[in-house]
Amino acid sequence: MATFELYKDKAGEFRFRLKAGNGEVILASEGYKAKDSALNGVESVKKNAADDARYECKTTAAGSSFNLLAANGQVIGSSQVYATEQSRDAGIDSVKRNAPGADVKEVAA
Repeated sequence: MATFELYKDKAGEFRFRLKAGNGEVILASEGYKAKDSALNGVESVKKNAADDARYECKTTAAGSSFNLLAANGQVIGSSQVYATEQSRDAGIDSVKRNAPGADVKEVAA
């Protein structure tokens, strides 16, 4: 089962990452000053994950990646860099499937 992990980074900011059932990180957030803001980010991911229009896909020489955007266009989560566009698209499908029902747990960085 997928899980959102909430943690505090070395700079003292709160972040979350969405992990698939196999433990692989499929989406990671930016840093937030407040814990409640990070939790709002998790809720935004859950709300926006199913909407194809919320995904911004990128391809560079390094590979392919994506951002999940809120309705206001703000980035709420970013993927890893994938070797192919096909694997990036599989990552998007994984976020769509896993984010809406994922639980949140606090972990150490």
